[in-house]
Amino acid sequence: MECGKRGARLNDIAPGIIVTPLAVDEFNGIRGDFYKNMFAKCPAGRPGTTDEVADVAELLMSERAQFITGATFLVDGGATASYYYGPLQPGLETGMEEGKQ
Repeated sequence: MECGKRGARLNDIAPGIIVTPLAVDEFNGIRGDFYKNMFAKCPAGRPGTTDEVADVAELLMSERAQFITGATFLVDGGATASYYYGPLQPGLETGMEEGKQ
C-alpha cells in the first residue's frame, strides 16, 4: 500500500504454457499427449507466444493502464477457466487426468 501512495502500480503476469525452446521439448517428450489434450480443450486451442505475454506487459507499463494496480493477469488462453469450469475439469470423462484423450 505504501508503494501505491508514491505512484507505483504493482501488477503481475501469470503466463500459462508459452512456446519456448524448453516448452517445445516438453511438447515432444513423454508428456506431449497431455499438453496436446490440454491445448485442444482450452478456448484458445493452442499454447501462447512470448509476444502475447509481452503485449500484456506493454499494456501494463503504458498510460492506458494507469488505473490498474494490484492485479494478476492470467495469460493462458483460457486453460485455467477451462480447468475449473469447462472440459478440462478433473474427473470428467474428457478431463485432465493424464492418459485421457
